[in-house]
Amino acid sequence: MRTTKSPIQAVWTWVRRQPPKVKAFLAVASGITALVLLRFIVHDHDNLFVAAESVHSIGISLLIYKLTKEKTCAGLSLKSQELTAIFLAVRLYCSLVMEYDIHTILDLATLAATLWVIFMIRFKLKSSYMEDKDTLPLYYVLVPCAVLAVLIHPSTSHNILNRISWAFCVYLEAVSVLPQLRVMQNTKIVEPFTAHYVFALGVARFLSCAHWVLQLVDTRGHLLVALGYGLWPPMFLISEVVQTFILADFCYYYVKSVFGGQLVLRLPSGVV
Repeated sequence: MRTTKSPIQAVWTWVRRQPPKVKAFLAVASGITALVLLRFIVHDHDNLFVAAESVHSIGISLLIYKLTKEKTCAGLSLKSQELTAIFLAVRLYCSLVMEYDIHTILDLATLAATLWVIFMIRFKLKSSYMEDKDTLPLYYVLVPCAVLAVLIHPSTSHNILNRISWAFCVYLEAVSVLPQLRVMQNTKIVEPFTAHYVFALGVARFLSCAHWVLQLVDTRGHLLVALGYGLWPPMFLISEVVQTFILADFCYYYVKSVFGGQLVLRLPSGVV
């Protein structure tokens, strides 16, 4: 007897058969649809930023579970965790000296958890760390972000060092996941907890991007004036969009794997 597919499976099968350009269009359309829904469902768009931080914390919690229960850090990028700790530490500093709020507490908790993950990878589970796969040099990420922060930063009334630091953490956050993507590109197989963690990052980045895009829409562009003048406002928004699109490809294959009932995510060549 022929098995009847559920509506979701039927739609997913149809999407998989479409050419890349159609898939790209559908992805953009889905993103816009999600933004529209969030605009009407979430009345206080600041909650989206809190949700983004919370989802990031959930992702870190999955890593902690993996490290404590499975006693292995295989498939994880130490360099991505170090970059994450750097931008969180810088953002925490900026938050303390410029605008202390709920995000400060969330950043502190996430930073503490990230430092614990780094400690476990470096010392407790070093034998399972795939150093030969974690090949993206840190200076490839840190130096361009630092140079860009010196050249393009907020034009607010804060101290120049604080303004450059803020810009640096924005740029670094946008690309901090690149070493993790390189590890997955080198291994081609992503075990469940690592996949869940990276997907959580993708969701968190989308919510953060949605927060700023919806703020821009609601203020009818006045948000750009509040951010300052010059190149900083567009660069800030571009950074938010970039960090979302960097993970979009992986998130597609993650959802595809989940709907396919696969516990281990296998990435085709050229992905991430």
